Amino acid sequence: MAVMQKGAISFGLVYIPVGLYTASQDSDIAFNQLHKADKSRIRYKKVCAHCGKEVESKDIVRGFQYAKDQYVVVTDEEIEAIKTKKDRTISILSFLSLDEISPIYYDKAYHVVPEKGGGKAFELLRRAMMKKQRAALGKTVLQNSEKLLVLIPREDGILLETLLFEAEIKEIPIDYEKPAVSEAELGMAELLIESMEQPFAPENYRDEFQEKLKALIADKIAGKAVVRAKEEKPGAVLDLMEALKASVKSAELKKTKPQKSQKAKKPPLPRPARQSRKA
Repeated sequence: MAVMQKGAISFGLVYIPVGLYTASQDSDIAFNQLHKADKSRIRYKKVCAHCGKEVESKDIVRGFQYAKDQYVVVTDEEIEAIKTKKDRTISILSFLSLDEISPIYYDKAYHVVPEKGGGKAFELLRRAMMKKQRAALGKTVLQNSEKLLVLIPREDGILLETLLFEAEIKEIPIDYEKPAVSEAELGMAELLIESMEQPFAPENYRDEFQEKLKALIADKIAGKAVVRAKEEKPGAVLDLMEALKASVKSAELKKTKPQKSQKAKKPPLPRPARQSRKA
């Protein structure tokens, strides 16, 4: 895996060289756009608005419009030139408990890996944060923008989560009614939560809809007809308290049955045939 960015963690007067690696990947099935009439690929051309000619990627530059039809060109080299050592450094601003950060601020995750010479200081920081049960709030410049971030210690390393700034968070778009609830209803809801508690086991979960989508594609390649999914029949209408009681009973029954791992091998899709590079 290629390093996304190299830099360092600034921890007081301690300087830890590190590299950042993306921690997630998109596993959704990718579709191409086709012409409905003849099933040919739809291709998008980058065309110059002035001369009307198609432009290759190597001839495209980044421009900022400062007035009507007036642009200033900014290159990657110029952006890198204005970055200081501090900009490339993950500066720790404070330490805090993770529960102080609302989930709405989380943006993207990266693995932080020590570079040569930084292993001991990196491990010292990780173990100290683990022992104190603290995360580190910091800032750095990633690519072309400054990011607020949090460093989260884990058993196998340190995770970096970029955070959104306050100005980037949208408020709830509409006000909604908050009806009164009785103590009995609240108690039953709490009991339902307790009955459904279990440790997080990510290996037990998978994208089941993607599996259905792969099966659909495989069936269509094989010339089979698409079978519409059967809708579940709605249950009897219950009042809120009766629904809570029934839910608690159902959850308790599930806990008495042995848990089976939901992990399964992903059904492979046929490899697409190679296409000519000619448009």
